[in-house]
Amino acid sequence: MDVARNPPIPAYFGVSVTIPLRIHDRNQGEKARTQLDITRNERLQAANESQVFSDVDSAYATLSGSLEILKTYKAQYLQQAERVRDTISFSYRNGGASLLDFLNAQNDYRSTQLNYLNLIGSYMTAANQLNLATGREVIP
Repeated sequence: MDVARNPPIPAYFGVSVTIPLRIHDRNQGEKARTQLDITRNERLQAANESQVFSDVDSAYATLSGSLEILKTYKAQYLQQAERVRDTISFSYRNGGASLLDFLNAQNDYRSTQLNYLNLIGSYMTAANQLNLATGREVIP
């Protein structure tokens, strides 16, 4: 807007309107590429977050399963294998069982103990996986 006085004209009033027309924007390609990179990185972040949640859920499920099997072994199978071994051993010493039965009972008892120790190892591995997935020591 312009208001002024010019000597041959006593007073005048003028208005001008400017509208920028973009015919060619040099940065238009870079802006689109940057927006694509932003969108891609947001999707990668969402994928990484869901992968972390999946890893934690999987490690926790493995840990829980190992713990349940360990409880069963400790409460039932180890004692049962020891009772069978002791019974067969007593029977063998008193002539009621053969050497083969005695050796099979010893073998079964030791394989039960070995399975129990392997389960402890898998429990510790699962605990380590959970600690790794969460990024801190959840189960010491």
